[in-house]
Amino acid sequence: MASALRSAMLRRIRVPVTETLTLNGSKWNLFNNVRSMSSHDDHITKEEVIHRVLDVVKSFPKVDPSKVAPDVHFQKDLGLDSLDNVEIVMALEEEFKLEIPDKEADKIDSCTLAIEYIHNHPMAS
Repeated sequence: MASALRSAMLRRIRVPVTETLTLNGSKWNLFNNVRSMSSHDDHITKEEVIHRVLDVVKSFPKVDPSKVAPDVHFQKDLGLDSLDNVEIVMALEEEFKLEIPDKEADKIDSCTLAIEYIHNHPMAS
């Protein structure tokens, strides 16, 4: 949890960046027309998260793609077991380039919870 909190805080901190660096008396231009403050603008949209989560779940070998929807439950609606649930969460981690702590991963048992978790994760890409 500490790493998730740290990541969330670092994504929100705005740090001014100078455009020149002085090294041994010489000035170096580091950026040309680059925004000088960090931003949360690069976070993926909820629609993109929904689309990608559904694609991951649909591509799971034991899943009938026609049954997958944003509100589907992995075990109740798709008939998956707990090991399948773990595999789907691992596939989501790979798809979105993030690490979901075990305590949080255990709670993700539906597309709805996966979408919400990933959309709210500051490091999802």
